[in-house]
Amino acid sequence: MLEDKKRYLITSALPYVNTVKHLGNLVSSLLPADILARYLRQRGEEVLAVCGTDDHGTPSEVSALEAGIPVDKFVEQMYMKQKDIYERFGLSYDLFSRTHTTENTKMTQHLFLKLHENGFIKEKEIQTLYCNNCKRDLPDRYVIGTCPNCKYEHARGDQCENCSKILDGIDLLNPKCIVCGESNTKIRSANHLFLDLDGLEGDLKKWVDSHKNWPKTTLSIANSWLKEGLRPRCISRDLEWGIPIPLEGYTDKVFYVWFDAPIGYISISMEWAKQQGNPDLWKEYWKSSDTYIINFIGKDNVPYHAITFPATLVGANDGFHLADYIKAFQWLNYEKLKFSSSQGIGIFTDTALELYPADYWRYYIMKIAPERHDTDFLWTEFRDSINGDLADTLGNFVHRTLTFINRYFDGKVPKVKKLEKIDHEILKSLKDTAEKADKELRKIEFQRALLSIFDFARECNKYFQTKKPWDDLKKDAKDRAATTLNTCIQCCRGLAILLAPYIPFSAEEIFKLLNLKESVHKQSWDSVSERIAEGHKIPKDIQTIFKKIELEDIIKLGLKWGSESIKELLVTNPQLDPRKEDKPKKVKK
Repeated sequence: MLEDKKRYLITSALPYVNTVKHLGNLVSSLLPADILARYLRQRGEEVLAVCGTDDHGTPSEVSALEAGIPVDKFVEQMYMKQKDIYERFGLSYDLFSRTHTTENTKMTQHLFLKLHENGFIKEKEIQTLYCNNCKRDLPDRYVIGTCPNCKYEHARGDQCENCSKILDGIDLLNPKCIVCGESNTKIRSANHLFLDLDGLEGDLKKWVDSHKNWPKTTLSIANSWLKEGLRPRCISRDLEWGIPIPLEGYTDKVFYVWFDAPIGYISISMEWAKQQGNPDLWKEYWKSSDTYIINFIGKDNVPYHAITFPATLVGANDGFHLADYIKAFQWLNYEKLKFSSSQGIGIFTDTALELYPADYWRYYIMKIAPERHDTDFLWTEFRDSINGDLADTLGNFVHRTLTFINRYFDGKVPKVKKLEKIDHEILKSLKDTAEKADKELRKIEFQRALLSIFDFARECNKYFQTKKPWDDLKKDAKDRAATTLNTCIQCCRGLAILLAPYIPFSAEEIFKLLNLKESVHKQSWDSVSERIAEGHKIPKDIQTIFKKIELEDIIKLGLKWGSESIKELLVTNPQLDPRKEDKPKKVKK
């Protein structure tokens, strides 16, 4: 639940720079952060929303190695590519930056030295994997093998993407070097640095226990770590690409990517403050109790945001304010399979934008957002949602309203003569919907807010059908039809404002069709009940906002990217299968 604060700081889990992200990444952190930021701006709140690419660590080195280009050039290219994708998706960050910056290097090293000064950095000899073929250490993603916890055969040396278990390379069964592809490895000893999590456990437990309002997903994972007992966590790696460790004896090592990555939230805020001409402005967001901090993450990132990152800030004791709310999402699966960047399973954000408009994806994945349990992206359901909800419900209501006004009232908003009970009810429902969606969004519940808004859109269509303005026009009851259409156009405006955080491009298009000069994104949430003036002129050319998706197109896409829902559809409707060729008919002699 959002608390009333002077300002709000919103962060999204930093996407690894190594590859384009899939829809699962979009729905779990990037998109909900944008929706909340847009909503809070509509409420007139002071908001700072930051994100950026996670540039360091083995994912970047390995991907650059596979691409055959220097890691710094690879990271720069991928940062620009991801930034472009998110802009086209309408993600409205105040700054989307990266972790390979001077600011992040300085802040990471500063916090580390504070931790060291306060006695929370330990030195320890550990066992690491070494490849005899490549003559190098194999940290994190330089090694794959079988997870000892769930027996998943493609687990990485930092974390199993199947069960989310945090791992070390030596934990894996049948470890294999990803560079040479061989299993010719050995275990050897080396000195590394550790964050003393067990020394900070009491403070972390007290902090977690004080946030009973967090989602069950966040609390269950955080508490399972605390219940098991925290142990020191290694924060150094034998890599060249990363932030150098400023400590004698360790200058040939860099920080573990998950030590410096969350610090990127702070460093990106610092960059933003410099852009505003006030280099100290970031402190108002990070070192003030007047700020409410919300982290958006997938459930696999809970240990880092609820344990290791807050431990860094607590141990450094440098005045940083910890997160007030950590919104962890469950998995969005792809057709009953797990989305996977490494295995190319699912729909990726660049491909999605090539296929359909950004708002189609924004709407559907938030409609099925995995806020309380895992959900499935299904091609058949995607089509049904776009055609049924966006095109038939929202788009049709707006189009019919404006078409009738153009045709029968010369394109001018008609005057209200007498409001009947049904007219009062639909206008009250608009106000009630705004209040209901507002309550859900203040609880940081996105799916429920969206569904309530579309329930109202369906009410609007029912209202139109019940009032039957076409009958009134035939019966020479033009005043009654005028009242109906005036009421409808007010509802069109209200729907655009309420849906602006979710489908910003379409909401803006509705405002253009209404010939409202100011952007929908400059309208306050409470202005939904404000009225478009009688006599206001609308454009003559009323374009269709949402183009329907053809069944044959969705079948082709499902077959191309592996879809269980499409396969099931074709089993019951084999005549729709484009792979079946018509057999040539026999010619009678």
